[in-house]
Amino acid sequence: MKKNAVILLFVFFAAISVQAQKNFIDQNYIEVKGTAELEVVPDEIYLNIHLDELDTKNKESIEVLEKQMFVALKKAGINLEKQLSVSDFSSNLSTYFIRRADAKKSKDFQLLVHDSKTLGKVFVELDQIKISNISIVKVDHSEIEKYRRQVKVNAVKEGKEKAIALAEAIDQKVGRAIYMNEISSSYGVRMNKTKFSLKSISYESDMEMPELDFEKIKLEYSVLINFALE
Repeated sequence: MKKNAVILLFVFFAAISVQAQKNFIDQNYIEVKGTAELEVVPDEIYLNIHLDELDTKNKESIEVLEKQMFVALKKAGINLEKQLSVSDFSSNLSTYFIRRADAKKSKDFQLLVHDSKTLGKVFVELDQIKISNISIVKVDHSEIEKYRRQVKVNAVKEGKEKAIALAEAIDQKVGRAIYMNEISSSYGVRMNKTKFSLKSISYESDMEMPELDFEKIKLEYSVLINFALE
């Protein structure tokens, strides 16, 4: 009984779909593709800072390296409580239990900075204390969803403007939208490394702070829209 009910529902919805398609095809319409792009300056730059006793040939403990890093980051204007967190901590436990003096420790931190100027200060200050194992993990924007909605709206508007222009060419007018479908949407960011490498910054106390050049976050959206012709 249940099986028959499922089949009847399927046939019912299929009939509705066919009728909707027929009604759609029977209309005079124009089909256009609306596209839009938007570039946003990132305000969330996530760094990974790796501290390793091996990097100092065991001359300094992870605790000493950590304290030095804290001081350097404060000089760069970092709020340690809000912008810094521990992402990983490890030690060579097998060696530790055999020969305690040979135990090696490493620690990873995640740092959040909000602009390229602060990022430059961080690299400079950490470079002064020989911490160079730094990588950029992710770049984002705190209001990225708002910008995504904006670029989608812009794509729809661009599609309508295109439809109006084409309809006017044949002395007709654009009516209501009768079909709309998202074709593609992309979101990405790349760092611009053409000016210099982040790991190769050299700094003197009387030197002007270097400017790091980031490419903006690029949002793209495409939509297919059919408008009735009047």
